[in-house]
Amino acid sequence: MPRHAFPTIAEAAEALEAGTITSAALVEEALARMAEGEGPRVFTAIHAKAARDAALAMDQLRLVGRAPSRFAGIPITIKDLFDETGVVTKAGSVARDGSAPATANAVVVDRLLRQGFVVLGRTNMSEFAFSGLGVNPHYGTPKSVWDRQTGRLPGGSSSGAGVAAAEGMGFGGLGTDTGGSCRIPAALNGIVGFKPTARRVTDEGVLPLSFSLDSVGPLARSVACCHTLDAFISGQESVAPLPEVNLSGLRFAVLHNIVEDGMEGEVARPYARALALLEQAGVKLVDLALPELNRLPQVNAKGGLTAAESFAWHKELIASDGPRYDPLILKRIARGEHMSAADYLDVLKARREIIAAVAPRTAPFDAVICPTVPVAPPAIAAVAEESEYNRINLLLLRNTAIGNFLDRCAISLPCHIPGEAPAGLMLMSEAMGDQRLLAIAAAVEKLLEP
Repeated sequence: MPRHAFPTIAEAAEALEAGTITSAALVEEALARMAEGEGPRVFTAIHAKAARDAALAMDQLRLVGRAPSRFAGIPITIKDLFDETGVVTKAGSVARDGSAPATANAVVVDRLLRQGFVVLGRTNMSEFAFSGLGVNPHYGTPKSVWDRQTGRLPGGSSSGAGVAAAEGMGFGGLGTDTGGSCRIPAALNGIVGFKPTARRVTDEGVLPLSFSLDSVGPLARSVACCHTLDAFISGQESVAPLPEVNLSGLRFAVLHNIVEDGMEGEVARPYARALALLEQAGVKLVDLALPELNRLPQVNAKGGLTAAESFAWHKELIASDGPRYDPLILKRIARGEHMSAADYLDVLKARREIIAAVAPRTAPFDAVICPTVPVAPPAIAAVAEESEYNRINLLLLRNTAIGNFLDRCAISLPCHIPGEAPAGLMLMSEAMGDQRLLAIAAAVEKLLEP
């Protein structure tokens, strides 16, 4: 599939304002795509009637000049762990089938509805968000947009959100990112995935994986689309244009240690091409090694913050419905049961130390860059065995999890050209440097456009 095969949010907004398209038509086009191909595996629930009703309402409001925003009527998706009033938040699991429906929307969902966005449905995900693969034994595993005949992993945990955005099932979607769950599906499906600084976007009404690491972010077909969605979910009432950035003279730190281990040619070639284009544009590329990152496997050896904090949330549900979990996910969550308070505090201490040590090393640079993931989308069949499931999962999460651990903002941009396997270029910036990072990413995106 060619990159940017479907319109962007800005293009849809312009067409709606010009009257050359209606929200009802946009929703019908999206619903038609959702009914075929990977659609049934991309969504755990489709809100067809509610979406049609909302679209008609937005069309009527626009006709009388009362549309809540210029984006009113644009269809989007939300991951299956955001609360919606009257809906059970299943988080890609069947273990919560008997749970009470949510009594309120997640705050970020309300913020998008207030602008008039239309929610098409709830996107599939790794069960309880605890995997970077995107495999789901309950609702099926949506295939990456690349090499459908083989059947490739979509990336997780926001698997459905990534495939939906790439295939025109809406104009973007809300995901979450605890160790790469927005950026991995973006890289494996040739779209953009943005992980904001965690504290910028509220997670109220979002089923947690790790309250220390969870970030709520968008997946979409362009940096501008992600910027628009990020503006609203972070609490803004309007979208300021991204400032134009001249790449010439910027300084990017090129991270080497750990992130390039095991990098396949299908990623190495477009990544090298992207670095060459950046240099030609006047970007100063400086090799950077961060030996502090070598500590991460040891710091997280007992399960890290994710296992400890997820088990704290899941322990009662496991006691009542543990047999209904995906056994591989249950095993990962259960590691937290064996972590002591001292173990947990040790991880928190190590995190503070590593953040403090890395900060002055990266401060002189406009961004740190590396491959989002080191491999092309692996075959779904390759993770049938538990040992390969674990190995490939760790491989896909390895690079992206650095940004979560360091409490940074980060974004994945497609750097392949049509005909190649999807490959992502990751840019990472300082905590709360989100707007500057998005502006830089927009300039890099333009440079990398085929």
